[in-house]
Amino acid sequence: MWTDTFTSMAKVKGRRRGATTISSKHQVTIPVAELRAAGLEAGERLVARADGPGRVILEREHDVLAEFSGALTGVYSDAGLDVLRDEWD
Repeated sequence: MWTDTFTSMAKVKGRRRGATTISSKHQVTIPVAELRAAGLEAGERLVARADGPGRVILEREHDVLAEFSGALTGVYSDAGLDVLRDEWD
């Protein structure tokens, strides 16, 4: 019967907007509108932390490497870097 293929209207009406279910693998699907409102995109790494009973906070992972990349520009001369690199061999 065709009702096996489609979600019943009763199930659709029973859902709350923005609500999701925890799967048996402890996964959840976050609604796209909420991700966009938070400025998050697919592929970004998040940190999850509990904030009391029934509450989990998801935050963008802090990328320390990106923060400090290029911070020492101009500290070493080109010749000084070549000397340091020669020590590696």
